[in-house]
Amino acid sequence: MSGRKFFVGGNWKMNGSKKSIDGIVAFMKAGSLSANTDVVVSPPAIYLSYVRQNMPQNVGVAAENCYKKASGAFTGEISPAMIKDNDCGWVILGHSERRHVFGETDELIGEKVEHALAEGLSVIACIGEKLDERQANKTEEVVYHQMKVIAAKVKDWSKVVIAYEPVWAIGTGVSATPDQAQEVHNQLRKWLAKNVSNDVSAKTRIIYGGSYTLALAKELASKA
Repeated sequence: MSGRKFFVGGNWKMNGSKKSIDGIVAFMKAGSLSANTDVVVSPPAIYLSYVRQNMPQNVGVAAENCYKKASGAFTGEISPAMIKDNDCGWVILGHSERRHVFGETDELIGEKVEHALAEGLSVIACIGEKLDERQANKTEEVVYHQMKVIAAKVKDWSKVVIAYEPVWAIGTGVSATPDQAQEVHNQLRKWLAKNVSNDVSAKTRIIYGGSYTLALAKELASKA
């Protein structure tokens, strides 16, 4: 088993209410969390402060997105500075829905990663291929290009978690098998070793970010 600290993240997307959050908080407080595991929840931006104030301190809180600027005329956006002002230390960037529903480009995501890291946030950077790209055997080409753009903006890899989220396994009821996920994870580690460093390849946490079932969770978690 690797020396990388285990990581579990929960992205709530555009779901939730104070009542439902109270139930999640109660659940999290009722259980015990291993000191060897980072747990991060990601509520909609409007609930960031409420979640941070009520969630146990050993549970991290992430914004689901942010912009590449500290402030300005960007209606509807939030900045890394605002996330930090709500005592939250994480942000998800490059989620497949930001890419494919809202049209965010690889280049914009790279700029967001750069600004968020410069502002002191930790980043969950998402990459992954669509179904037609997988069927055309373009998985490596797609994820390598996405990684290249992100890697060019990273100076401190200890602040980055890579989430491989195959778009064909998100909200479709289809889950990638543990072996499918692990195959891409291994490819990404090889890419990092070749293009960044062996140390970064060994230490960077790469997680599966697609849909999964409870039956698959333990097996997915067992992969390095």
